[in-house]
Amino acid sequence: QVQLVESGGGLVQPGGSLRLSCAASGTSFIFRTSAMGWYRQAPGKQRELVATISMAGDTVYAESVKGRFTISRDNAKNTLFLQMNSLKPEDTAVYYCKKVTPPTVWGQGTQVTVSS
Repeated sequence: QVQLVESGGGLVQPGGSLRLSCAASGTSFIFRTSAMGWYRQAPGKQRELVATISMAGDTVYAESVKGRFTISRDNAKNTLFLQMNSLKPEDTAVYYCKKVTPPTVWGQGTQVTVSS
């Protein structure tokens, strides 16, 4: 199977940007044939979809992040990315990488804090 490790989180001011990465340790075949996604969870709240990307590159975004976030993948490097621009305090959460295609796999998450 595959193991996912997120990185790139941190503290940023409102209006700033961050780029999250998710490194997959499995085979290139497993990664490139799987739909992947980013999810986030704020304290005391439900985990929610941020964006997904299919094996063909089709993307879906939560309405709250459309126009600000971009999900992408580099199959040659077994890596998923989330470019986050124009960050708002309400974007503060732990961000998780997910292998959407069964069997489902979750990363451990990376903290993103947007505050002045």
